[in-house]
Amino acid sequence: QVQLVESGGGLVQAGGSLRLSCAGSGRTFSRYAIGWFRQAPGREREFVIAISWSGGSTYYADSVKGRFTISREHAKNTVYLQMNSLKPEDTAVYYCAATASGSYYNAELYHYWGQGTQVTVSS
Repeated sequence: QVQLVESGGGLVQAGGSLRLSCAGSGRTFSRYAIGWFRQAPGREREFVIAISWSGGSTYYADSVKGRFTISREHAKNTVYLQMNSLKPEDTAVYYCAATASGSYYNAELYHYWGQGTQVTVSS
């Protein structure tokens, strides 16, 4: 069993930065790939970015390439989402999730989810 807790959300002006954290519990956390998804009001949940269990591979949605990066720190059981050059369209609830499926883009293949953290980007 893996539990995930997101933190770091908040209100930021367009062009600003935020760093989200996803803290995992459980000894098997390091064996899971971690993805970030987001959901804006009235919209479906969408893939943002993901990192393999080893941290050696990363996967990005086209909308965040060049602006967002993901990293993980195994010693702290934590994955970080660094968001730069934020835009109003990045406003959403951001969720981290864990998967051992080998697939990164499909939310249905993630086994565990956090509760989400709100990111609001003002224009």
